[in-house]
Amino acid sequence: MPLRYGTVTKKMQFSQTRLYFCQLLRQDAPFSLAEAALYIALEEYPELEVQSYLQRLDTMAAEVSQQLPSEPYPLKILQAINHYLFETLGFQGNGQDYYDPRNSFLNEVLDRRMGIPITLSLVYLEIAHRIGFPMTGVNFPGHFLIRPEQEGMELWVDPFNHGEILFPEDCKDRLESMYQRPVELRAEFFEAIAPRQFLVRMLNNLKHIYLNQGDLYRCLAACERILLVDPDIVMEKRDRGVLYYQLGRWIEARQDLEDYLAQIPQAQDRPLIHQLLDRITQNL
Repeated sequence: MPLRYGTVTKKMQFSQTRLYFCQLLRQDAPFSLAEAALYIALEEYPELEVQSYLQRLDTMAAEVSQQLPSEPYPLKILQAINHYLFETLGFQGNGQDYYDPRNSFLNEVLDRRMGIPITLSLVYLEIAHRIGFPMTGVNFPGHFLIRPEQEGMELWVDPFNHGEILFPEDCKDRLESMYQRPVELRAEFFEAIAPRQFLVRMLNNLKHIYLNQGDLYRCLAACERILLVDPDIVMEKRDRGVLYYQLGRWIEARQDLEDYLAQIPQAQDRPLIHQLLDRITQNL
């Protein structure tokens, strides 16, 4: 059951969950992306058992392993994963209710077998990693894709569309359809996304969903966690400052907004930020 924001119990649970999240991000060894995603979900679902969902991923990978072809060619491995996830288990993209927050929580995606590109990609990546076929996320414009981590292999997988396998021309066609004009493929379209960038992208999805819903508390929670993942995102500090302002947390708002202007003195929104700082001074 979702937490009730503003309660003492919520604050205690948040503190503990945030502590686990920070400890995971700060460990010397590479952190588990699935575990980090489950700690993100834990704030919304305090009864969630992180290890139980990690074990479920282990089980899923073991079942895929039993279906792998004797000849471990990459395309055959991808076909085996696709058959298991999208035909046997029935995972699918939630195109009808894309902005449902549940699509951004890994526990809900595993329970409902439904999600958006980045969370379905996360499930796919975790399965691939566990069967010894490492893959990575790709910052493709407008749509999250994944690809094998094998040098020179130019193919990508779209978990939102039942694991559709794409080649360069397919990617080009998609971009031209999206932009309605000829597009030249560029190397940056296919750059691998680091685990921290992956988490920031997930949290950004939640942040904008809650902002559109007018849920400032949950929007702020997403914003705070983005800055835990990457404290150097200056624009995120500005956004957090504005949220603090809207929630009447004047001192925290002033600190963030002043830090933002100190780091970007010529920011285009400088006049607006100064207006907010003047109002904060009046309120204090």
